Formats: sequence, structure tokens, C-alpha cells
Amino acid sequence: MRGALIVGMLLVGCAVAEAQSSGWPAGPEHAVVTLWPKGAPGVNTTTGPEADTTTAASEKIAGRPLVRLGNVSVPTITVYEPKVVGNGAAVVVFPGGAYRILAMDLEGTEVCDWLTARGVACFLLKYRVPETGPYPKSDEGLQDAQRAVGMVRARAAEWKIEPNKVGVLGFSAGAHLAAAVSTHYATRLYPRVDAADEVSCRPDFAVVMYPGYLAIAEKGMAFSPDIPVTKETPPTFLVQAEDDATAHVENAVEYFLALKRAGVPTELHVYAEGGHGYGLRRTKLPVTAWPDLVDVWMKTIGVTAGTH
Repeated sequence: MRGALIVGMLLVGCAVAEAQSSGWPAGPEHAVVTLWPKGAPGVNTTTGPEADTTTAASEKIAGRPLVRLGNVSVPTITVYEPKVVGNGAAVVVFPGGAYRILAMDLEGTEVCDWLTARGVACFLLKYRVPETGPYPKSDEGLQDAQRAVGMVRARAAEWKIEPNKVGVLGFSAGAHLAAAVSTHYATRLYPRVDAADEVSCRPDFAVVMYPGYLAIAEKGMAFSPDIPVTKETPPTFLVQAEDDATAHVENAVEYFLALKRAGVPTELHVYAEGGHGYGLRRTKLPVTAWPDLVDVWMKTIGVTAGTH
């Protein structure tokens, strides 16, 4: 009995250590802002309390576990201030998870740590799941994205950022959300809440990582008409692996072609290998060096020019 108790305590200790090392929930040094002060609009699709749905049998990425946050009904922005002298740029981060869960560390906190080390302020969006997208299947995910981008821009002075350097970065379903808010910004999908809804929610740039829902399999991987690209769509950086069996490479390729036809400055990187859902975790595969390419691209488009 004593041995079993010790083993149990060790397992609990390991679980706690893994949770602490994940960076989620974020520590007290990070301000957390509730997105909807009087409650979120739309439908509540949750079926239980908000919780990490990861189990011992869940897949690991680069040999490490990840947080799969489910049943989110109260969206928030977690603020990550630059770890070095800020350059005025800001990025709102959308974790992926098929609009069912949110990979809050793999595609969230770890991304913010990378950006803030480069002088970029980071705003991690915990948007509503499950089944809150892709738009127009439901409005809730895009409502949260519009509200978040507008709020960050409206509070630019408070957070020491430049209101014309507010971008988005998303992964998988979050990448679709980044494309959606890049093309659906002229009209809010919800009634005005406060002054944050009077400023533009158009991102100034977008990083779209292994996106889904942009090409329609039932129509020969044709580009989705639900993403209405125009010449006003922000400059976009795209990455996907050709062997991505979850969100096929045509999602990035077709979005790139739509952007190109509209005259939007766009950069596309397609790798032979890489699969799906690698985040920033480095492996032997070249695709995981994508953050270095984004560093260069952000300088090239003038977002972080001359800072590093």
C-alpha cells in the first residue's frame, strides 16, 4: 500500500511539473483581460467546465506533452510584454485545435515566449471552443478574433505598441481564424460593446501556419468562398508541409494563389515533410525552422525593421 501511495504521489508530481512547465495557465506576471465584460454573444457550445483534456494516452509533440484546453466559454487575452526593448509590434496569437480544443502551450505560450524575446508584444487569445468555427458555420470564433484585434489596437498606448503594427499568427484552425479575420473586418459580427469596437479589427499582417478549412475537399480542393480575399487583405506569410494529412497542403497553396491574384504581398513556404501540429518545437525536420523565416519576413515588411 505504501509503495502504491508513493507511486501515485510521483505520478501526481510529474503531472503538476508538466503543467507548470507548459506555461499554461500563465503566471501572475501576465495580465489577463476578459474579452466580453458582460458575457460573450452567441451560442454557448460547451458541455462542461473548462479543463485540459490531455490524457496519458494523448500524442506528444517532439517528445513533450501539450495542453489541450476544452470547453472554453469565457474568452480572454493574456498579455505578454516584450522581454527586451519593445519595437512597437504586436501579435495576437490563435492556437489551433480543430475548433474543438486549444493547444494553449504548443501553439500559444511557447509562441509568445519566442515573440517577446524579439521585442514583439504578444496577446494570446483563448477563444471559445468547441464547435465555434469555421465561419460561417458559426460566428463565435470570429467574433472573438475581431474583438481581440480591435481591443489590442484600441489599447495600443497602454500596452506600448503601435496601432499600425498589430498582426495575427494562427495555427491549424487558428490559422483559418487568422485568414478569416484578415478578410472579415469591415463589419463586426456582434453588437458594439465599447470604444474598442470603433477601431479597425483588420490585422496589419498575418502569419498562417498549416491552415485548415481554406480548401474544400468536396470540390477538388477549390479555395473557400467564405474567405473573401481582396487587395486590402493584409500581407501574409504561409507555411505548410506537403505530407500534412490533417490539413492538406492545398489549404496554404490555394490561399497563396488567391492572395497573389488580389495583389497582396505574400510569402509561401512548402516543405516535403513535417506533418501537422509541430508548433515551434524543433525536430530534425527543416519545417520546424520556420520561426527564422518569419523573423526575416517581419523585418522585410517593416514590422520589426532594424530591431534585431
